[in-house]
Amino acid sequence: MSRGGWTDREPDSSAILSALGNKYSAEILAAAGTPKSAQALSEEIGIPIATCYRRIEDLVDAGLLECEGRKLSAEGRRTNIYRRTVDEMEIDFCGDGPRLSKKPRTEARTRLEEQRLG
Repeated sequence: MSRGGWTDREPDSSAILSALGNKYSAEILAAAGTPKSAQALSEEIGIPIATCYRRIEDLVDAGLLECEGRKLSAEGRRTNIYRRTVDEMEIDFCGDGPRLSKKPRTEARTRLEEQRLG
C-alpha cells in the first residue's frame, strides 16, 4: 500500500525493528544521508569500526542502507560507500503487530544533495 510516497513493507517489519533496536543504528542512518564509508561513519559517530560494520550489515539486510559503490580510501584500499534508502519511517503499533511505513529516498533529493556537496 502506498500513501503519499509512503510504502508499507510487511515482510521486512521484524528485520527493520531488529536493526533499529541495535545501539548506533539510528545514528548510522542519520549520518548516511550522504554517501560514506564504514570508516567515515565510525569516525563521525565515534564507535568502534567492528561495531559499525555489524550495524551496517544489519541495516543493509533490513533494506534501510545500501552500498552505492566502491571508492579508494586514503590508504589506497577499495572501500564500500553506503547511503540510507529512506528519509522517514513511521511505525504503527495498533492492530495485531507493528506496521511500518517508509518514505523512500527520492532520486531527485539524492541528486540535489550531491550537487550541494559537489
